[in-house]
Amino acid sequence: MNTRQKTFNVIGFIALLLAAILWLVPLLLVVMNSFKGNLFISQSPFALPDSDSFMAADNYTSGVSRTGFFAAAGWSLFITTCSVALIVLLTSMAAWYIARVKAWYTSVLYYLFVFSMIVPFQMVMFTMSKVANTTHLDNPFGIIILYAGFGAGLSIFIFVGFIRSIPIDIEEAAMIDGANPWKVFFTVIFPILRPTAVTIAILNAMWIWNDYLLPVLVIGSEYKTIPIAVQQYMTGSYGQKDMGGFMAMLVLAIVPIVVFYLSGQKHIIKGVAAGAVKG
Repeated sequence: MNTRQKTFNVIGFIALLLAAILWLVPLLLVVMNSFKGNLFISQSPFALPDSDSFMAADNYTSGVSRTGFFAAAGWSLFITTCSVALIVLLTSMAAWYIARVKAWYTSVLYYLFVFSMIVPFQMVMFTMSKVANTTHLDNPFGIIILYAGFGAGLSIFIFVGFIRSIPIDIEEAAMIDGANPWKVFFTVIFPILRPTAVTIAILNAMWIWNDYLLPVLVIGSEYKTIPIAVQQYMTGSYGQKDMGGFMAMLVLAIVPIVVFYLSGQKHIIKGVAAGAVKG
């Protein structure tokens, strides 16, 4: 490795290190302030907790009890798990059909799904909420169908790119052995799609778990998810803000999805590269 290459590597490392610090500092501030009282958060938000400001787990216990955090976490877990499972199953099957059937209508379907990725949610949110109310999808079960629709664009785009890189000879050999299309998909294709499926599951889980706008428009506060519960807790009676409890609830909200992401981050790089480059 020559001197010029070493210099570029050092500069790249420093740039990535600075970017990591910029990303971590807000997160560390939230964690740090979740153990401090409201007065100390306002006066010295960048100071570490000391003997005067340290609140131990008081912010966490009060926040959990006042927000109904565990009930909200249960709804978030149910909606996220079911939505992600539905997205992975339906979009992988649709992508296989689009990638293998060479017809004008499959091309139209593919580009419609791709086009849906660039349509801002704000353009359709009022129409969507009206349709959801009319069709009785304004409940935790109905919102799963809505998430499946909104998550289809990116998922099919990635799946189609990866499936096109799979030799069709594998499927033809299975059909010669007597396998029907259902068996070919679930015993041959879907196992090969595992890295891409994990990638899509992680990306959609992060989006759905943290989503605030769609749940508040569709199901409101009757079935509170974590973002709705945290937002409602932000403002107390008479406009008073419990910043300590708010910070504590933010920490509890992000811990599960951060752990989930870190456990599967290697699949994200592998799956996105396979779907976007090979296709």
